[in-house]
Amino acid sequence: MLKTTGRLLAAHWPALLAWFLAGVLVRYLVIELAGFVGAYSAVGGLLLMPLAILARLVGFVAMFLTVRDGMARLGAIAPLPPSASERRRAFVDALLAGVLPFFAFYAAWGYLRDDMAAYSARALEVQTEVNGASELLGGEAVARGAGTIDQLGFEPVTILLIVVAFAGRWAWNRYRDRLPRLLSLVAVYLEAIWVFLTVMLLSQATGWIGEWVASRQGMVWLADLRAWTAEQLVPIAWVWEGVEWLLGELGGVILLPVAWLTIAGVIYGQAVAAEAPQLSVGILDRARHGWGALPSGVRRRLADIGGELVSRFRPIGRAFVLMWRAGPVLIGGYILLATLLVAGERLLGYGITRAIGPHDLKTFWFVADTAILLVVPLVTEPVRIALVSSAYDAVIGRLAATDASAPGAPTAPGSDADAAAASVADGQPEDRRRVGDELEVDDERALGIGREDERSDDVERLGPHERA
Repeated sequence: MLKTTGRLLAAHWPALLAWFLAGVLVRYLVIELAGFVGAYSAVGGLLLMPLAILARLVGFVAMFLTVRDGMARLGAIAPLPPSASERRRAFVDALLAGVLPFFAFYAAWGYLRDDMAAYSARALEVQTEVNGASELLGGEAVARGAGTIDQLGFEPVTILLIVVAFAGRWAWNRYRDRLPRLLSLVAVYLEAIWVFLTVMLLSQATGWIGEWVASRQGMVWLADLRAWTAEQLVPIAWVWEGVEWLLGELGGVILLPVAWLTIAGVIYGQAVAAEAPQLSVGILDRARHGWGALPSGVRRRLADIGGELVSRFRPIGRAFVLMWRAGPVLIGGYILLATLLVAGERLLGYGITRAIGPHDLKTFWFVADTAILLVVPLVTEPVRIALVSSAYDAVIGRLAATDASAPGAPTAPGSDADAAAASVADGQPEDRRRVGDELEVDDERALGIGREDERSDDVERLGPHERA
């Protein structure tokens, strides 16, 4: 991973830096525009806010796809599209697949909260300026509160926007071959709208549920019991607090790198799929049996209804399957490297502030802090993308090597992951086809049940003589 990371950085560092800067700049401009519009209408402002997050997503997708030509193992399995039109289509597909996991990641790590705070601050600033000018000129002031800035919760207009955006995205996916290519940008925006509004509503609902649970009498009793235990059994309280701290730290250390690798898996995974392990659990077995017992027509209708929503989560599931099959040593090594990168990021920020020295908070840091601290992500984000991409390439290599060593797999010389990588460098199409064929076998195994259902449906539609 270290070798591949260094090679990707050496080959693509200027392009990675340019895409990252473009995403940051467009996000800032969109938040400024959304804050101006949100000062007058919450609906208008919040319809613009997904574009700010999309700007970051476009930047990251472009960064991931920029380094793809240096990922030998991924190139052996899923070569780059040869034509410009196919590459544009792959870029749009990667955007559409990445909207849901990226927005979820964006909200979970507090980036969405920061964007909404910047949006609200800008909107309040506009309202203050407009109201001040209105007082001087005797005009009408902008109303504060309901209907402006971010007052858009569980209301009919919010639900309607989600339904319309989801329906428009579904229609584009169904008729995309008949529609102009330019509408693919509209499809990306519609996907971002319904995901953004849904994430906001889920965040509000989670907050309400948390407040309700915290206000229950049972939670008060538990808090009193914990306080009494801490007073009576001090060593146990120390151990309990230590375990809580350790779990919290481990969660942040492990989940952040895994989230980045999942996003990379969704972006790169449009052409790569691994066979998921079959879980043998009683409730799952009964569910599979019940699904198979349903009439074929009912199964088709239910698949049509749920397929559009489930398709958003399928790439995420495939990314987790790839990580599962890669093994704990490879993923653990990647998490270690990602944690060292985070530590270096914080040390770099600490060093920059100490090198600049003490200055006045209002006249210096409030003005220059963003430009100064932007140096940190300018250094670390290209490294992060290269590291995540190299980790995904290693995961793909482990997948190919595992499949090649499985019983019944081809045992020809050079069937490991390094040979697959060498086949790209040496231009040997035989090894490339062999590795791709192994993954196609995995796909056929994973889709075997579905194909049996299709064949049974075809037999039901045939007449007696045709069946014979």
